[in-house]
Amino acid sequence: MAKMKGIRRRWMTNSIGVVLFVVLVAIAAFSAVMGSYYYATMSNGLQTKAEYVVAFFSDYRTQSEYYQHVVTYVNNNTEGKDEAEMQFLGPNGTIRFSTFGLAAYSSPGTPDIAGALDADTPQTTSWTGKDPSTGEHIMAVTVPVLMDGRAVGAVRYVTSLRLVDRQLGIIIALSAAVGLAILLLVYVSNLYFVKSIVEPVAGITEITKRIAAGSYGIQIEKQHDDEIGDLTDAINDMSSRIDQAEKLKSEFISSVSHELRTPLTAINGWAETIMNGEVRDAGDVKKGMGIIVSEARRLTNMVEELLEFSRIEDGRFTLSIEPVDLKAEFEDAVYTYKEFFRKDGIDLTYQDSEEEFPTVEADPERLRQVFCNLMDNAAKHGGSGGRIDAAIRQEEGWAVITIRDYGPGIPADELPHVKSKFYKGSSKARGSGIGLAVCDEIVTRHEGELLIGNAEDGGCVVTIRLPVGASTGNGT
Repeated sequence: MAKMKGIRRRWMTNSIGVVLFVVLVAIAAFSAVMGSYYYATMSNGLQTKAEYVVAFFSDYRTQSEYYQHVVTYVNNNTEGKDEAEMQFLGPNGTIRFSTFGLAAYSSPGTPDIAGALDADTPQTTSWTGKDPSTGEHIMAVTVPVLMDGRAVGAVRYVTSLRLVDRQLGIIIALSAAVGLAILLLVYVSNLYFVKSIVEPVAGITEITKRIAAGSYGIQIEKQHDDEIGDLTDAINDMSSRIDQAEKLKSEFISSVSHELRTPLTAINGWAETIMNGEVRDAGDVKKGMGIIVSEARRLTNMVEELLEFSRIEDGRFTLSIEPVDLKAEFEDAVYTYKEFFRKDGIDLTYQDSEEEFPTVEADPERLRQVFCNLMDNAAKHGGSGGRIDAAIRQEEGWAVITIRDYGPGIPADELPHVKSKFYKGSSKARGSGIGLAVCDEIVTRHEGELLIGNAEDGGCVVTIRLPVGASTGNGT
């Protein structure tokens, strides 16, 4: 669960961190826009008023006329007096008259005054900052009064930004509250989302630990039809396959143990009997020695089969490729087993092909191993029919070899599995269950195919298809 908590923590930290960054940027941008809007609106309003006053005095041509009428204008103009202070400045930046009266004959020295009374380029200037005398946050707009192209004074409007700043503070606070609400919403939704992922994954982790501990076959309950559901299906399938593989392995070990014990028992029994002199008749001794040789050969074949399978499993299985007369190799196997089968009461017939078979690039030892194994299987599982047919022919660039018995055949539901390793199905015949798997691997390495099915009129038929007329086998 520590790992799950780590995933939850990383997920929440990353997602909330990104959202927090976006919210902070959004609040900062919104606050900047709103502040710029409010300040620009106030600045434009003050500038309009100041320019109106300057236009009112534009008809006066001397400073004396200008100042004489300024006094009258200040005393009579009381509109908006509480919202903004109107100041009339001299050419040196000193306040000559003010609607508040308290600031008269002072010199604020702010940048807006310097810009409006500039000797070369007097112009309307706006400034926002702290009042030098009171420290209050203010906005000032100064418009020059021009006579003959030079500034003889200026009209300056000054207003406090306390209410505006308070309004902006409220807006920022509301924006922060909305951002906090968004963060909480994202946190809760992410918490629920992560919980919907972490808890199923934690459950899957516990089940996989139990599978690793040996509880093969256990299944996880599928709750969602999504990626977690796909993971659940994959683990359930893995668990089932492991369970099946373990059962097959156990059955294989049990079967091999039994198969090895049977010939060893026969060998030991007859060897001890002959060694102790319990058998005096020469015929019985010969019979006993024949059994020992036969069982030793069967034991050797089983060990070789197991070794071949081991080589296939760990990747050490190789082919020694050389030109091979495929027809001759198969005929050798047929004639070798013909006598063996005759002793067991089985008639082995061979249908020859009159066609000339070109040599193929193949491993003769491996092919003989396939032929012998399939002959043994035919006798072991279908020998009760008393007959086995073998044939070879060519079909459009393929050599087709068939081995058919007349036994009970293979149940239809077992046919898809007969080439699987360790699989023995319902057959009671002796064997390790890996012979066909080895044969299929060898044929596949020769770029051919091994087909197993039931004949229409009874019995099992095995077909080997190998390419002729071209190089086959990959040598690995």
